Amino acid sequence: MIYQGNRITVSMLEDGIANMQFNAENESVNKFDAETNQQFTEAVAALEKAADSIKGLVVTSGKGVFIAGADITEFVGHFRKEETEIRDWIVEINGVFNRFEDLPFPKVAAINGAALGGGCEMTLVCEYRVMGEKAQIGLPETQLGIFPGFGGSVRTPRVIGIDNALELIATGKPQKPAQALKLGLVDAVVAQDDLQAAAVDLVKKAIAGDLDWQAKREEKLQPVKLNQLEQAMAFNSAKGAIFAKANPKQYPAVAIAIQAIEKHVNMGRDEAIKVEAAHFAKAAKTPQAESLVGLFLNDQTVKKLAKQHSKQAHDIDEAAVLGAGIMGGGIAYQAASKGLPIIMKDIKSEQLDLGMGEASKLLGKQVERKRMTPAQMGETLSRIRPTLNYGDFGETDIVIEAVVENPKVKHAVLKEVEGLVKENAILASNTSTISITHLATVLERPENFVGMHFFNPVHRMPLVEVIRGEKSSEEAIATTVALAQRMGKVPVVVNDCPGFLVNRVLFPYFGAFDLLLKQGADFVHVDKVMEKFGWPMGPAYLIDVVGLDTGVHGAEVMAEGFPDRMKPDYKGAIKHLFENNRLGQKNGVGFYKYEKDKRGKPKKTADDATYELLKATTDGDTQQFEDQTIIDRMMLAFCNETVRCLEDEIVATPAEADMAMIMGVGFPPFRGGPCRYIDQVGLDNYLALCEKYAHLGKAYEAPQKIRDMAAAGETFYPKA
Repeated sequence: MIYQGNRITVSMLEDGIANMQFNAENESVNKFDAETNQQFTEAVAALEKAADSIKGLVVTSGKGVFIAGADITEFVGHFRKEETEIRDWIVEINGVFNRFEDLPFPKVAAINGAALGGGCEMTLVCEYRVMGEKAQIGLPETQLGIFPGFGGSVRTPRVIGIDNALELIATGKPQKPAQALKLGLVDAVVAQDDLQAAAVDLVKKAIAGDLDWQAKREEKLQPVKLNQLEQAMAFNSAKGAIFAKANPKQYPAVAIAIQAIEKHVNMGRDEAIKVEAAHFAKAAKTPQAESLVGLFLNDQTVKKLAKQHSKQAHDIDEAAVLGAGIMGGGIAYQAASKGLPIIMKDIKSEQLDLGMGEASKLLGKQVERKRMTPAQMGETLSRIRPTLNYGDFGETDIVIEAVVENPKVKHAVLKEVEGLVKENAILASNTSTISITHLATVLERPENFVGMHFFNPVHRMPLVEVIRGEKSSEEAIATTVALAQRMGKVPVVVNDCPGFLVNRVLFPYFGAFDLLLKQGADFVHVDKVMEKFGWPMGPAYLIDVVGLDTGVHGAEVMAEGFPDRMKPDYKGAIKHLFENNRLGQKNGVGFYKYEKDKRGKPKKTADDATYELLKATTDGDTQQFEDQTIIDRMMLAFCNETVRCLEDEIVATPAEADMAMIMGVGFPPFRGGPCRYIDQVGLDNYLALCEKYAHLGKAYEAPQKIRDMAAAGETFYPKA
């Protein structure tokens, strides 16, 4: 044994070939945490000492994952340090990677599973990379607001070319074996069972001189072999494509990575590493890095909480959905695509056809993209059983009610189905606004009833709100959470109130939009400002997509529940347009007019008729609001209601609140969620904004929780 640790071991295999194996004890995956970094340093020192007796080396993993990357939980502490300290930390780690790369014998990485971030960078300090057919490799760091810092930005341009390296780093997209081989990121792809043998064979060929491994190493140590004109062309074309997709002001890590690579491609490795480290430290200190790392950690927190919630779940062998159509079909598709048999029941055969058509359409797209075969599509569709009666409901474990958003209709359907299912079956309503406690009043077993709010379109939106009514049992909550997880969704458990969490927060945002329009703002300008802020669509476009009829109904429910801040004393633009039969994308006219583009997708244009109609809801002449004023007014209403949901214990933690807003309504991920946004604005500054706009109404007044936190110097997340 050359080196023995609880994270890394180095031992001899055969014929002078050593094996460095990453296999972290008591961990599900390998990662470069502080302990692994220390053992890597020690293992490299041991290899240097034993170098005379070693002819070659393979790097392997004892886990199903090769190396998942760095330990992101440690980033928060590191990123709180000064920029120079972060730079020095990165340079120190790279010193060990460089020493490993410089060992006087050939090295082959045997990539059996995910080699991401630092895991990919570990393979790049080997001369050769062999990949198993089930593995993946990539550099996803820009999704965390940073970029590769363990030599990844230095070595990839030298290994796969500038243009390929920039795309790999900018998109952060993991590469499957065939893609990685085509890029030149790996040298061979083999069957999983043959991986280690193939790696050893490659080392033997290098030792025998059949492969020029020194030349492979040398190309990583020297500047990129392109002249200045070729380099300029590569960078300019890549920048155009990358910045068209990633706004450098919203995701600065991509721009910082490109700046670093442009600067260091003409340097030798050691100098280039120093440039990478300095730029990495710069990216790490951006608010976007803080938000995106926090987002990753919040995602882990939410999933852990969901796992805890699901502990008392009973088995789910079959589900059912009441109400077909687009929503019911989407729910049925989601269940069936994850292997769960589901009954889809409606009273009209044409609705069943619509639901099955929706599922078929979604599966057909999967076939088109070669993500499944026609046979797999047929197998998935066979898990959905459309029916006009309740004949097969006796053995169903959970029923999702997805009928029209009307309490009387829902009461009738829920009461009917409760008498037909087994006693321990769970009933869940896919209501978006109606009180679960109220809906439970007609049930004999209200403890078996919960809310299960999917977001449209079901197949794309990751969030499911699981709503606890006053009488909902822990078993009912647990089983519904387990179902959401089985369907590939991220459940967040919330308590009952009008609108629950997401819609309760969204409607004050629409209210703020209505008030801006009343005071003369241009809806197109408001949309552009909020999209520039980071929302995927502005409020006018969003309500058009949701449907103005849905928006008006939801607003009425919210006004009844929270009249002090959600019941305006005027008729807003949204209601006025609805009353003039402008429903949004549903009928082709809302705030915008919609016509299909060449691909058959709705394309929006500002409609003169909208401006004419809006004159009836405007106080006087139009006025040009400053962009920051629009942002402040829209975000105060949104964030204040999020905080009130925490005050009222509708949602338990800032992490869950932030993740729900990102997954449910598209809050800008690089801003981390409303609670993170308040922290970054600063509690005192935020409180001052609330006081500035308090005259506009209760929605803008600072919640007591904000006042208390500001007075105590507290934040939603630990201070940097």
